[in-house]
Amino acid sequence: MKTLILTNEYPPNIYGGAGVHVEYLTREMSKLIDVEVRCFGNQSVDEKSLKVRGYSIDQKMVEDSEEKLQSLFSALYNCITFNARPTHANVVHCHTWYTHFGGIMAKKSYGIPLVITTHSLEPLRPWKTEQLGLGYDASMWVEKTAIEMADSIIAVSQGMKKDIIEFFDVDADKIAVIYNGIDTQEYSPVESIDALVEYGINPDKPYVLFVGRITRQKGIIHLVNAIKHIDDEAQIVLCAGQPDTPEIKDEMEEGIRKIKRDNVVWIQKMVSKKEAIQLYTHASVFCCPSIYEPFGIINLEAMACSTPVVASAVGGIVEIIEDGQTGYLVKFDQHKVSPFEPVNPEEFSKDLAVKINKLLSDKHLAQEMGRRGRLRAEKYFSWKAIAAEVVDLYGKLV
Repeated sequence: MKTLILTNEYPPNIYGGAGVHVEYLTREMSKLIDVEVRCFGNQSVDEKSLKVRGYSIDQKMVEDSEEKLQSLFSALYNCITFNARPTHANVVHCHTWYTHFGGIMAKKSYGIPLVITTHSLEPLRPWKTEQLGLGYDASMWVEKTAIEMADSIIAVSQGMKKDIIEFFDVDADKIAVIYNGIDTQEYSPVESIDALVEYGINPDKPYVLFVGRITRQKGIIHLVNAIKHIDDEAQIVLCAGQPDTPEIKDEMEEGIRKIKRDNVVWIQKMVSKKEAIQLYTHASVFCCPSIYEPFGIINLEAMACSTPVVASAVGGIVEIIEDGQTGYLVKFDQHKVSPFEPVNPEEFSKDLAVKINKLLSDKHLAQEMGRRGRLRAEKYFSWKAIAAEVVDLYGKLV
């Protein structure tokens, strides 16, 4: 059997959880079947059962387009070129809306089943109008068309499955829940601290860690607003790179300027995997304040490094973290008028701080929760088992 994987992100071009998912899933599936990856970029891999080819557009082709529409047109161009090269795969498997049009074309042009893994859903990310303008309407149309014509849909959590049923005309029997995973051999506690020293983090003092994009979805502004309520002795490490939009960048910078403490470390780039593992390992608490999170691989990464997690009780996060056992879930009351904002933002930020402070003040509790988190990651989120589930799903379609 052979699968054709279509993805925006593939190493070394990874900036989010979907890219992490594809990297590890394809690695494990290639031990079971032939895997061909077509992605955005200039990658080239030619191994026995794993072949990767990157595709990219000459940006001059879209330079006259409205800036907010350029990523949409670039994605559609790549989706066409994905299919201009023939495929002999038995199934096409798409990741994120950026490649869904490619999946539609592969299904129609080559007569093969279409599988879609839903890492997030466009109707639940209205803030993307800031980033895409009217291109957001187009991305929703592409996603809806692909999902509703797919032969099978993989939801990364039970919460995601409920959202798919609510927002799309899809038979529930077509939806399989297959979690994201973690490589617990790679993500495990380490002793080295050179990354901490490089970024100006005092390894002898506790710190609260955030890792993620500067985007509405990740809720980083709520953590920034919580800092004034967090123990003054704790360092705050924000590993947050390129903002999605100028607006949220300005909001982030303004929030940081208002903080009256000198132990906030803002790492404004994507750190390497090795550096991230060091940051996770030595953190006293990892915080994930997302306002929308279908799964949340970053929580698994922290847990695998034996670090307790304080996170929003949204989406798939509630299926990863055992409240009071491997960390704390903070209630998120969604605003009815302003979707995806908490009813009381200040109260939500304070609630985050309360749970963070509880772990900062009780080192034994934090260590015990970290130990349980590591065990949970090992037991339930193996990429090997997840790859086997996906290949079994292919077998039912071919």
